[in-house]
Amino acid sequence: MNAMFLFALSAATALCAIAPVAAAPAKMFDARLLATLDRIDDPKVSPDGRTVLYSVRSVDYEGNQGVMSLWLVDTKTKAARKLAISQGGASAGRWSPDGKSIYFLSSRNGDTAQIFRTDLDGEKAEAVTALPLDVGAFSIAPDGKTLVLSMAVFPDCPDIACTKARLDAKSKSKVSGQLYDRLFVRHWDAWADGTRNHLFAMKIEGASPVDLMPGFDGDCPNKPFGGNVDFAISPDGKIVLFSAKWAGKDEPWTTNFDIWQVPIDASARPKNLTEANKAWDAAPLFSPDGKTVVYRAMKRPGFESDRFGIMVRDFTTGDSRELLPTWDRSADGAAFSPDGETLYVTAMEEGQAKLFAVEMARGTVAALTDKGTVGAFDVGTNGIVYASTNLHSPAQLFAIGLAGGKPQQLTNANVEALTGVVWGDRERFRFKGWNDEEVQGVVVEPAGYRSGVKYPVAFLIHGGPQGSFGNSWSYRWNPQIFANAGYAVVMIDFHGSTGYGQDFTDSISGHWGDRPLEDLKKGWAHALGKYPFLDETRACALGASYGGFMVAWIASQWNEPWKCLVDHDGVFDAHGMGYSTEELWFDEWERGGAFYDVPENYEKFNPASHVKQWKKPMLVIHGDKDFRIPLAQGIGAFTALQRLGIESKFLFFPDENHWVLKPQNSVLWHKTVLDWLNRWTGK
Repeated sequence: MNAMFLFALSAATALCAIAPVAAAPAKMFDARLLATLDRIDDPKVSPDGRTVLYSVRSVDYEGNQGVMSLWLVDTKTKAARKLAISQGGASAGRWSPDGKSIYFLSSRNGDTAQIFRTDLDGEKAEAVTALPLDVGAFSIAPDGKTLVLSMAVFPDCPDIACTKARLDAKSKSKVSGQLYDRLFVRHWDAWADGTRNHLFAMKIEGASPVDLMPGFDGDCPNKPFGGNVDFAISPDGKIVLFSAKWAGKDEPWTTNFDIWQVPIDASARPKNLTEANKAWDAAPLFSPDGKTVVYRAMKRPGFESDRFGIMVRDFTTGDSRELLPTWDRSADGAAFSPDGETLYVTAMEEGQAKLFAVEMARGTVAALTDKGTVGAFDVGTNGIVYASTNLHSPAQLFAIGLAGGKPQQLTNANVEALTGVVWGDRERFRFKGWNDEEVQGVVVEPAGYRSGVKYPVAFLIHGGPQGSFGNSWSYRWNPQIFANAGYAVVMIDFHGSTGYGQDFTDSISGHWGDRPLEDLKKGWAHALGKYPFLDETRACALGASYGGFMVAWIASQWNEPWKCLVDHDGVFDAHGMGYSTEELWFDEWERGGAFYDVPENYEKFNPASHVKQWKKPMLVIHGDKDFRIPLAQGIGAFTALQRLGIESKFLFFPDENHWVLKPQNSVLWHKTVLDWLNRWTGK
């Protein structure tokens, strides 16, 4: 479950004489510090390649919210500065084609997000749009005169005014009832209101926006996490390609997203270019000469974690082919080199998220980065700028040449805040797991580790379940928080994890409770044998999403090693989950069919059917706005614990979804979890 890419933790211990925990670090890396770090993202290289525009999310801790700003950094001097226009809030910065202006989103003039423009000084903001609805993602056409932007509208409305009138009438009405005749009734953390994200084209100087998707029963950008990657403008500015799913009655149980083509002047209706593929087609991208389109495509309908292959389409003939059919990695973000001869993509590879260069003519692929996790990136005239994290560092921007080379660090965000912090060292290990196949894990030493000391352990179980404990930074489940609290951390990339080939990822479907559990058991045993500082008598297991399911499953199937358990937003009752989760395609693929067709598959690994074997103390955490794994799952687990008389607590967030995002809530989450671990490990 992609959107469920969360971690679950477990504390385990080791083999030396029991002794006090690590000496206090010079500066404690705690939840408050984690929650208030600046977050760098979305680098955009200027047309001349000299300057990088990027966003920074800072935190207003007292206001309990994030604050977005735009920055520029010179690729030569490394000098960075915050644009003054950020004072009114600024995000999604984009260069004009001539490099003389910067466009961005802001709500400074009222309640709606609109597009503004500034020059390179960044002192004054000029409104570009004044529309009655929020503007979402946007792009600027190569001619610099046209915008393609998104707004949420009622698809049966003939114009924007119609949508605005309906929304105003609804806000004034005293009636709260909502009548639905199909799913989704809710998705991720929002109830369906009948609107769809549509793309509009409009001239920058004065013209009204034109709906490029009139009557289209679907979203672009895709809800809830879509963005600019979902659409592309042709180099000649005449065509827009976008990825969207025609909703219909089957929206919650199909992954049939397609690539659609529409003239930018809306002179024709959108045309489906990938109708033959009933699986997921995503992220269209034009080559610089406009003759070729690349996009990512899955092959198996209904499987959201299928491998994304790279498809190449001749824009004139419509002929398509897969670029790297034997490359056993799932491609992510993509961008062309200026000459169109190289395609750059990111992909997971054994715990690292790397940037790769693919030669279009020869179909060869080579990694340009090694350690760490590459996120957003952009290609300029002379090089590539990318955001990268690792277990010891939040995102910084780096620059490399078009052919790779030694990375040059461009930013130094959070240096002052993190000065003096002692990090726990990380080591990756390998062992034989299910079916005698190689499985990898990670141990993180406590900060200030001392040889000969045994430490309590947090045993983290990742979510997804098609996810990975990569060498990356996390703002929600960060191993360094536990390392700085005096815990060793053990994490296993069990069967089903990503970055080890598609067969490895596939192996968990239909096997939630056996193959990964075998890997966790063998990985735990291997870690205890290899790392004598792990105190196996003081260990807790923690997990969220799928990891929360595994904690609830471990509670009956493998509870012996653990002093305590933490279940965050986990699946407790597979039957209830099957009838109440929103993206049914996920559960139906993982269970091998719909809940009424194969009830035995939903029962096979159902924690709710084994609660009489529960005996270890458990902390249950859940958010009311989590529609992926609804609240009743958390309440059900806590009810079982209380009814059985097992020591337990329930942490409830009425304003959080599948994640805990608000800064003060995050601090409370960490305090509650660490207090729970400390209580039961005797720390």
